[in-house]
Amino acid sequence: MRNRTQRLELDEYEQGILINALNLLRSQQIREKRPTEPVDDLLVKIIGNGPKTLMAAEKGADYGYAR
Repeated sequence: MRNRTQRLELDEYEQGILINALNLLRSQQIREKRPTEPVDDLLVKIIGNGPKTLMAAEKGADYGYAR
């Protein structure tokens, strides 16, 4: 299977919506006693990159990229 990468551009408002949605998902996973590491990793990437171009890749893909 070929890994496909897509570029996603977010402004501050859109980034906030995405962070809030992921926090809700994380809270739900905690209540259900499910692992939160994938959501945690994604939150760190989104918060660390700020409101600019983010990279999204299919599950299992290498998330490293050059700017």
